[in-house]
Amino acid sequence: MKVYHHIDEFEPVKNAVVTIGTFDGVHLGHRKIINRIKELAGETGGETVILTFFPHPRMILHPEDQNLKLITTISEKADLLEELGVDHLIITPFSRDFSNQTAEEYIRDVLVKQIGTKRIVIGYDHRFGKDRQGGLVDLQRLAPDYDFEVFEIPEQDINDVAVSSTRIREALLNEKIELANEFLGYEFYITGKVIKGDQLGRQLGYPTANLLVEEKYKLIPGDGIFAVKVCIEDKIYKGMAYIGQRPTINGMTRNIEVNIFDFDQDIYNQTIRMDFYYFVRGDIKFNSLDELVVQLGKDKEDVLKLLS
Repeated sequence: MKVYHHIDEFEPVKNAVVTIGTFDGVHLGHRKIINRIKELAGETGGETVILTFFPHPRMILHPEDQNLKLITTISEKADLLEELGVDHLIITPFSRDFSNQTAEEYIRDVLVKQIGTKRIVIGYDHRFGKDRQGGLVDLQRLAPDYDFEVFEIPEQDINDVAVSSTRIREALLNEKIELANEFLGYEFYITGKVIKGDQLGRQLGYPTANLLVEEKYKLIPGDGIFAVKVCIEDKIYKGMAYIGQRPTINGMTRNIEVNIFDFDQDIYNQTIRMDFYYFVRGDIKFNSLDELVVQLGKDKEDVLKLLS
């Protein structure tokens, strides 16, 4: 898959079959749409093109809203789309100027001139252009003038996408990992850089890698212990992850850390991927570090059973 970080980098391709959206999570609902553009491209010997935006439009149009959390970062989204066999991914910067184009300017200048759209797959509720006035009707009206075909995504499929995205976010925030994974069609994961912590885990006999997730908009599951698998340089290790403020030592910041089983290498400053499989228990404040160590031993046993 070829990735373009601005629409100006893209050269029109033969028989481009296009769809547009945020595709946050690239979940099972999204996959119906991706399968559809692949089918249509196959019919004409064309190439699939996904147009998405970053920053997310809400970040630009409503900067005061700090509550937006996304299931996937932009790089995670690109990886998932590549796995699904998409030919081209255009990640174009979203700006107020971009949002102020009229519907016809958007169709003519972006979809036709810059992408070379021959077929577009779009939902009945997709809005674009100044004040979000453009939509499916405009595409259908202008299609003959600009020589492209419009294929509508059924309302049920659109609703599936919206419901799935909402339920995935809610499930992750409420530690319902298995439910989130069911909607995603894969294990939810976090990608982060390993940074130095205070070495407390090592002192307790459970050394942890502390993860820094640099993308502040990335959704992080609710607090607790999780059964995970960690990918380090293409090798997979089992582990137990902790998310929380470490109440037993009156921690002040929220940490993401993982005890990687059967692993003892220096991975500081490396980027690793952590896939979430099961929620084990919620965060607890213990009366002493000794009590915490006993519980960690039980947690490890539970994790190994779950991942066996």
